[in-house]
Amino acid sequence: MVTIEEKTANQTIAKLPPKSRVPRVIQTIRSIFTPVSFLKATQQEYGDIFLFESKHFSSQIVLSNVQAIQELLTADSKLFESGSGSKIIQPLVGANSLILLDGDRHLQQRKLLMPPFHGERMRAYGQLICDITNQVTSQWTVGQSFLARPNMQDISLQVILRAVFGLKEGERYQQIKQVLTEMLDTFNSPLSAVLLFFKSLQRDLGPWSPWGKFIRRRQQLDTLIYQEINDRRHQSESQGEDILSLLLSARDENGAAMTDVELRDELMTMLFAGHETTAIALAWALYWIHYLPEVREKLLQELKSIDVANADPTVITQLPYLNAVCSETLRIYPVAFFSLPRILKEPMQFMGYDLPKGMMLSVSIYLTHHRPDVYPEPEQFKPERFLERQFSPYEFLPFGGGNRRCIGAAFALFEMKLVLTNILSHYSLELMDKAPLKPVRRGIVFAPNGGVHLMVKDKYGTGK
Repeated sequence: MVTIEEKTANQTIAKLPPKSRVPRVIQTIRSIFTPVSFLKATQQEYGDIFLFESKHFSSQIVLSNVQAIQELLTADSKLFESGSGSKIIQPLVGANSLILLDGDRHLQQRKLLMPPFHGERMRAYGQLICDITNQVTSQWTVGQSFLARPNMQDISLQVILRAVFGLKEGERYQQIKQVLTEMLDTFNSPLSAVLLFFKSLQRDLGPWSPWGKFIRRRQQLDTLIYQEINDRRHQSESQGEDILSLLLSARDENGAAMTDVELRDELMTMLFAGHETTAIALAWALYWIHYLPEVREKLLQELKSIDVANADPTVITQLPYLNAVCSETLRIYPVAFFSLPRILKEPMQFMGYDLPKGMMLSVSIYLTHHRPDVYPEPEQFKPERFLERQFSPYEFLPFGGGNRRCIGAAFALFEMKLVLTNILSHYSLELMDKAPLKPVRRGIVFAPNGGVHLMVKDKYGTGK
């Protein structure tokens, strides 16, 4: 990757990737309401590097070319900014969110937030994840049906409240759970998600208007979070190794602590990015495991090879087929269809194109995961592909990549594997959705249409 200034004079003719001839407003509508068919059709016509022009957003180059992805993610991060390309989520997480930061501030916050999601600190949450899973699933009754996504959201939200806030059961714990769930449900359909994409619609027209309802729920959640921050600031000693304790004790190079607003925004980021995404991935995993009986049988056989009840969490998370099932779940329908964008700070030559300053580049995780040259029969759910070969971080990137890769990736996989193992070891389930499920927009992420309808056939290991 070289700057245009380094090129010779006779090579300075501007050249951009091909772009769709479809009107911008139509491209925008299709990308929101029918993203899968839109992405596939555009890639088929214009290739794996194309220019997407939206009615209300900056033009962006969409990449699903593996070489281009590698070139982008291995380039010097100082050549790009990323935070300004993710403003769509600012109403959810706030301006001080790690996702919206750039430069040294982004690097400092990332270093601060990473340790709890890795190593011994992460493994310490193993028993907590299993206990919460047991607590939620103990409400399931043989012969009754349930929706996987909200149940998995209950589990993942409780896990993140304990890991991030260090909160135990109590009134504030329950209030945060309820309000956050209601707030996220504001954008639970493609139609309601339009509010995030069009700033002109973000108008508070009273408590019954869609945006007004969201604003009031956010204010409720803010009040609860600021109460928790205030209480913890006035405690005489740290309460543990949860992320809030870590952030409260952090100091910058001048010895200054984080402000309440900065703390609130990082906590909101962890709550938003750290639980709903995992819940959706778990719902998809339960769907595929029960949609394909041979996958379920292979998984149960592997689980029988260990003493699940007494096994160290690390042993469970290293099971090859379990890992393959989780990886294939994240491949076929990634929760996020795009990685966080990069915006050029200077004109640049990239993959034979001369790109102007300010151009946005976005990796399409969905299209990359559906390349038939990398994943033969990409529409088929085949965990074995992850046993047969190892994919590069430019071919398999459900958590994004480079300096913007999700810091909670290892924790999310850890939680997925323990929750699935716990459920499959205690329950026999039947999928009620006989027709194939497809992803639908839920805010800026994508969830299984209908939430995955399952029925409890049998309950074992816990007393029927």
